Amino acid sequence: MKKILKFEVELDENNLPDNIKMVDDKVNDSGIDLKALMIAAWDAKKQETLRVDIWTKDMPVHEMFILYHQNMLGMATSLEKSTGESKLAEALRDYCSFFAEKTKILS
Repeated sequence: MKKILKFEVELDENNLPDNIKMVDDKVNDSGIDLKALMIAAWDAKKQETLRVDIWTKDMPVHEMFILYHQNMLGMATSLEKSTGESKLAEALRDYCSFFAEKTKILS
């Protein structure tokens, strides 16, 4: 079975993202509006990470901090599940706590 997931990016006259929309075969309406998109993929042949990071020009910095924080926490969980490296995952979670404190995203 194959699934197609599309991201449509609407650019302004200066090629800056105005709107980002996620569309897949399960969404029957006009898609899901996004303010930011972060994709990381592993190129096995080149042995390197391919990344796409896009955010709209009206994405608030505070929300960007939250996006990074949640992504790093998710990476810690994935690291632990995929490698069993609980100490490394916990070190990343510790950094996430530091990050949250410095960016004042948690009350």
